[in-house]
Amino acid sequence: MPDQTRPPSGRVAALLYALVISGYGVWVLLGALLTMRVYSEGRGPVLVPLLLGALFVSLGPLLATLRVPLLRGWSGWRLDSGLRPSRETLLALACYLPALGVAGLARGDNDFWATRLLSAGLVACSLACLAYQSRRGDAASPPRQMVPLPVERVIAACYGGGLWLMLCVILQNPDVHSTDTRAWTIGLLMLALLSGLVEGVRWQSVTGRDVLSRWRQRFLAAGMTYAVPCLVLLLLPGSSDGRWLMLAAAVSCVWGRGIDLHLHETAIRHMHDAPPVPGEAG
Repeated sequence: MPDQTRPPSGRVAALLYALVISGYGVWVLLGALLTMRVYSEGRGPVLVPLLLGALFVSLGPLLATLRVPLLRGWSGWRLDSGLRPSRETLLALACYLPALGVAGLARGDNDFWATRLLSAGLVACSLACLAYQSRRGDAASPPRQMVPLPVERVIAACYGGGLWLMLCVILQNPDVHSTDTRAWTIGLLMLALLSGLVEGVRWQSVTGRDVLSRWRQRFLAAGMTYAVPCLVLLLLPGSSDGRWLMLAAAVSCVWGRGIDLHLHETAIRHMHDAPPVPGEAG
């Protein structure tokens, strides 16, 4: 059983969790755009973000298979144990089926009914995985204190995944005009606002001296998660080459969210371990 009280484990698990939900966010947005027939035509524009999302969501089982110290579990299941996979594990594995189907059928204008049906299945499975996260402390799912509410997970996944999906679009077409990304920019800015509001609600449940002592780290995490990506989105139309800017925005968002999740986990743990204040009991 991983020792979740060790700080390195918490930091690594938080960063890994941020990558995992970003991967599911890429799948959700890509599948939704393909289902509504508003995504770019061609096989390449579909395969690149599809593979990127698969890479992120596969980090959990990959590290568990390699038996990386302190990261040997995956979705509540130890791969080196003789126990049967959990329901969450089976649900996570089920996401790969529509993803493989979309990868095999993607071509041309992607208007084939089977492609759209499998894309809708990819959205449904990804949303189900985000809504049904494990409460165990393992590689793909952080300790219970670190796991946000389902609404926040979905919003955070779409926000982080949207940055990576936009990066894939720009990487494959560096000459994309600013008007072509205007809707993406507005949508991501709205998701950033919603994610920040829901994240603030999550922090409202945390009280204690530890929260005040970590305000600088929280400010840094918020800046990396929201300020840097939003500034990049605003500067993108006037940039001659936005590939590096979008890469910096996506990486900054993942890194900042990992810091925030670890700080929240630590604050919750200290709040529970702190002795009661005289006069509060009774």
